[in-house]
Amino acid sequence: MNDYRFGEKLYGFRKAAGLTQKELAEKLGNSSKAISKWENGASKPTTDMLRKLAALFGVPVEELLMSREKKDGPEITKIVLTGGPCAGKTTALSWIQNNLPKYGYTVLYVPETATELIGGGVAPWTCASVFEFQKSVMKLQIEKEKIFEDAARAMETEKVLIVCDRGTIDGKAYMTDLEFLQLCRTLETNEVELRDDYAAVFHLVTAAKGAAEAYTTANNAARKETPEEAAALDDRLIAAWTGHPHLRVIDNSTDFEDKLKKLLKEILSFLGEPEPFEIERKYLIAYPDLKWLDSLPNCSKVDIIQTYLRSETGDEVRLRQRGSDGHYAYYQTVKQPVSDLKRIETERKLTQSEYLNLLMSADTEKRQIRKTRYCMMYEDQYLEIDIYPFWNDRAVVEIELSDEEQEVKLPKELKVIREVTDDLRYRNAALSSGWEDAEL
Repeated sequence: MNDYRFGEKLYGFRKAAGLTQKELAEKLGNSSKAISKWENGASKPTTDMLRKLAALFGVPVEELLMSREKKDGPEITKIVLTGGPCAGKTTALSWIQNNLPKYGYTVLYVPETATELIGGGVAPWTCASVFEFQKSVMKLQIEKEKIFEDAARAMETEKVLIVCDRGTIDGKAYMTDLEFLQLCRTLETNEVELRDDYAAVFHLVTAAKGAAEAYTTANNAARKETPEEAAALDDRLIAAWTGHPHLRVIDNSTDFEDKLKKLLKEILSFLGEPEPFEIERKYLIAYPDLKWLDSLPNCSKVDIIQTYLRSETGDEVRLRQRGSDGHYAYYQTVKQPVSDLKRIETERKLTQSEYLNLLMSADTEKRQIRKTRYCMMYEDQYLEIDIYPFWNDRAVVEIELSDEEQEVKLPKELKVIREVTDDLRYRNAALSSGWEDAEL
């Protein structure tokens, strides 16, 4: 995946030398945009450029290579593959393990914890309660993931993809919200920390929804649900993960092989293979009924603070704090426009310390954007509805698409004023500059 650590090392050398990106580019006979891509991890310099960089900064080439390849270990990405009963996860995992190595990834597979426990005799019907069973599942899941992450860090490979067959948040679908909160407190964690520990979540829809003829319990001893129960559980699982910044739902609108091809396409697109494109459409809507949004089981509310950093190349560089109830995750995102709909987007998760340090590079000509985001699933599309404190008559809904021709579906409760995908005034970068009062 993207080589952020090398980018940070290069940024440190450049700053220590007192050079701007443009000045460094001129010395290398390259472009400032190339320097920007190296520093934000979107691309890597050639061997020839590495030699020039080493000579310019007065360090051995080996030191640059070690900082990029050896010192910090492989780039590790952890994702979740989840879904309702009889969704095709087992076959999908096999496809991932067979196809991702073609792109240079070492694939590690964390087996489904609940199935392991049930197979060993620890089940909801043998434990004192469903709560006690789910506590066992989450404790074991957390420990297993730590073991896989430790093993990945020690591997002599460039890119590791850890695929979790279900994640810690899946248990929420089997408990009440109060029980899940109690479980988090018992294990001294919280929902934001658990959910956003994964880079992305891919949900395969149960065959009971749209492919009922393929639904069976014969191939999994732990599966007991009727088709109706499977469909209801599928909805609860989607609702449990709603609020994650990168949730994708793979439905049964095609045959099974094409379903798996779509999954692979979504995973590769997220990983940035060959490039991390973001395809997004945006609509201006009338101010929504917040009570209606709050009442939806598949809708999650997230508080966001967005800060823009100074950029010497014109790329959009931002920091984001997102979470709820005092628990937050932190991200840095770089966006480079390709077309009105498509942008190259690179993102990395930050520690709180890294986030606070990067805030020192905030663009003081832009204000922070504070908003409440309602994340909801509708017709297997992930909608993000942004509520801004300076508007009481309008809001913005965004939808990320898998391709530019994908049909957009919005619930009738959201009153669309017009599409504003091409209207630069409704981008957060423009709002951070103080624009907010244009006519509807």
